[in-house]
Amino acid sequence: MRLRSVLLLSFLLLPGAIQSQQLPNRPPVPAPLLAGKSVFVSNAGADSGLFPHPFSGDTARPYTALYMALAADKTFSLKTSPAEADLVFEIQLVAPKGPAFGDNQGAKVKGAADPLPMFRLVIYDRPTHYILWTFTESVDVAYLQKTHDRNFDDGIAALLNDLKAVVSPAH
Repeated sequence: MRLRSVLLLSFLLLPGAIQSQQLPNRPPVPAPLLAGKSVFVSNAGADSGLFPHPFSGDTARPYTALYMALAADKTFSLKTSPAEADLVFEIQLVAPKGPAFGDNQGAKVKGAADPLPMFRLVIYDRPTHYILWTFTESVDVAYLQKTHDRNFDDGIAALLNDLKAVVSPAH
């Protein structure tokens, strides 16, 4: 009987004890990501079937667009060798295969019938090679080449905004 009373009392007091602990609002951002000042941008390529249509250019376009956006932003110092950098930003444009219809085995440019192409930015701690953070941004569907290209550029801008939201001092 005594054991039962102790257990009952423990269960009644346990929720209050848990609530009194100071739990963080969110987990911390990895310290190397916040401390990193220099970056090497790595080109992980793009899935086939995305260049030259629906997007103009070639498979190096995601790398070039991210590199130029980072250079203009000046939040990070860009390096030409991973050995010189604190962080490695690996950019890739992926287009998951969608549902297969008839002879179409999940074409990547079929609009709403397929998942949207997306940018994947993986951030590595260069000294340890561990992934610190990953961002993905979809590229909205379009019907005109000009709109595809604008949506591509908007996706790169969204990646940069996502990154800055995580590494900003106010965060």
